[in-house]
Amino acid sequence: MNSRLKEGVTIMIVDDHPIFCLGMAELINKEPDLEVCASEDTAAGAWGAIQKKQPDLVILDISLRESNGIDLLETIAREYPNLPVLMLSMYDESLYAERALIAGARGYIMKQRAIEQVVSAIRQVLSGDIYASPQIKNKVFNRLVSARKPDTKLSLDILTNRELEVFRLIGDGLESREIAQRLNLSIKTVGSHRENIKEKFHLKHYTELVKFAVHWSGKIKK
Repeated sequence: MNSRLKEGVTIMIVDDHPIFCLGMAELINKEPDLEVCASEDTAAGAWGAIQKKQPDLVILDISLRESNGIDLLETIAREYPNLPVLMLSMYDESLYAERALIAGARGYIMKQRAIEQVVSAIRQVLSGDIYASPQIKNKVFNRLVSARKPDTKLSLDILTNRELEVFRLIGDGLESREIAQRLNLSIKTVGSHRENIKEKFHLKHYTELVKFAVHWSGKIKK
């Protein structure tokens, strides 16, 4: 067993839903050897807390209001390569899990199942293993297998992390103004991402982009 489990483990939660954070912190703090040392709702706040608190593990939501969780994950992996990160997501689509794991996450868990799985996930990650639900493991495996026969137009791998967020929100039916508010971006920036996505998928009209995004949104939510 990892020696950190015997010494007591400090954990930071990064999520912009206060009630969810409180519930998770309460659950973790019930464990005698685990303690939530900080809770942050922005990437900037989390980065400062990581440097100050030096947690043993970070639980990070993949979708933060002011930034992309994977961007913060990449920064953590670069600056603190030995700090394990357990990613949270509302979406179980294998593309997100694959991106998170490639970016340096040591585990991936769906928020819908976080309360029942988080303690075992923490212990598994701290023991040196990669944690993912069986469903996620199967989906990631199937995606890697199917990657042998790539279809560029149907692959979201060509999108940046931010473009992927915009694309997902378009598929959820949000307008540019709503997307801008959700991601704390200007409408002009959202428009630029939208045009880049159209260009990458060789789509001529916005209606084509919407149809394509809705199609993928259905897959993401399955």
